[in-house]
Amino acid sequence: MLAQPRILSEADGDCVAIERVNGKSPVLLVCEHASRKLPEQFGDLGLSQEALASHIAWDPGALAVARGISAALDAALIYQRFSRLIYDCNRPPSSPGAMPETSEIYAIPGNRNLSAEERKARTEALYEPFHDAVRGLIRDRQARGQDSVIVTMHSFTPVYNGKPRAVELGILHDEDSRLADRMLEFSAEAPLYRTERNEPYGPEDGVTHTLILHGISNGLRNVMIEVRNDLINEDTGQGVVADYLTRLLQQSLDA
Repeated sequence: MLAQPRILSEADGDCVAIERVNGKSPVLLVCEHASRKLPEQFGDLGLSQEALASHIAWDPGALAVARGISAALDAALIYQRFSRLIYDCNRPPSSPGAMPETSEIYAIPGNRNLSAEERKARTEALYEPFHDAVRGLIRDRQARGQDSVIVTMHSFTPVYNGKPRAVELGILHDEDSRLADRMLEFSAEAPLYRTERNEPYGPEDGVTHTLILHGISNGLRNVMIEVRNDLINEDTGQGVVADYLTRLLQQSLDA
């Protein structure tokens, strides 16, 4: 049997980072697309620096907004330290989008014709440790009698495949809409952003994997938040959005 290729070097470090592990809030923030960093052995995957800085590699601004919410609520935050181009942790191993050969207008040469061994190695190095860490956090919180509300934080590009997107804030859910319903109600009362349900993506696009895996399967309230990334491309915008989402989440949890 062929040996599996090594994905992360000692210099790369862990694939998972956790902040405020003992945060008192019931909110557990998850950011699967926090980073555009590639493990050192992969170089640039055959992509230009423009492509590697774009939304195909990560969710620009999402980690900064998640950190703002985490600080305001004293909420635990867990995020993936490597680009979704190597493995998209919001996709199961069976999904073509887990290790995409193309993304929007970009072909990804370094992901072409991956062998079963290569796919398995990426899954074991990135996907499994990440979701094991989320499970561990939930388990530890349950053991100390702390509730968990799963909130995944994402951003999206204002133009996709040449089509502008008018929506500014998306509140996404799968079959459990309890928290999303509350957030949409309160956002309608103070509409700072154009906010829509299950936009610009929805369950049919396969984007609710983390919600299903850790929220729905455990009977925990859950929601996925999508922010148009031109609103959070600098510190001021990130702070404004983080403050707004903090209030929206707190109102919805208190209701």
